[in-house]
Amino acid sequence: MAEATARRGIGLDWLQPAVLTGSLVPFALIAWRAASGALGANPVATALNQLGLLALIFLVSSLMCTPLKLILGWTWPMRLRKTLGLLGFFTALTHFAVYLLIDQGGAVSRVLADVVKRPFIAVGFIALLLLVPVALTSRKDSPKKLGFKVWKRVHQLVYVTAFLAIVHFVLRVKADRSEPYAYGEILGLLFAVRLIDASRKWRAARAKHRA
Repeated sequence: MAEATARRGIGLDWLQPAVLTGSLVPFALIAWRAASGALGANPVATALNQLGLLALIFLVSSLMCTPLKLILGWTWPMRLRKTLGLLGFFTALTHFAVYLLIDQGGAVSRVLADVVKRPFIAVGFIALLLLVPVALTSRKDSPKKLGFKVWKRVHQLVYVTAFLAIVHFVLRVKADRSEPYAYGEILGLLFAVRLIDASRKWRAARAKHRA
């Protein structure tokens, strides 16, 4: 009984507010360290790196929700999927805002030049752009307005975005790339779970059609 209750998420109404509140902690820490001069010799680069990593963590966490349901039968992570995805978008947007307004002094021409000359900037910029339609179609009525198939295809862009974010991370790192590679392995595993589930559903539908 207790296990079934935990799987359904009964009594976990506090979970989403707790995640939202907890998500503010890393932002507060970055702001506090910036104000106290504790971000090191290159504070802007440190802030950019930490915000970029945080955005990737939120995105990958949002992609874990459905596989957890498929593998373990837990439904409560599905309550957090949209929240985590939007947190990923907001953090990526903050990451870009710091880059544009502080690192580049608000000079759009310098940003565009960076996009052309530096591959990791271009990949990160494309990843952010792909997140925009996902965020804009995260309202409850979006599936009905767009049609479920179209809405689903739009939200599958999260996998592409996460992959590009990892490529951005790999290209950004000059020495030890074990961390971005680890995130790539996690993303690959999550994608494999979804592919296996899709294949299972396709075979079941084909068998039903034949019957």
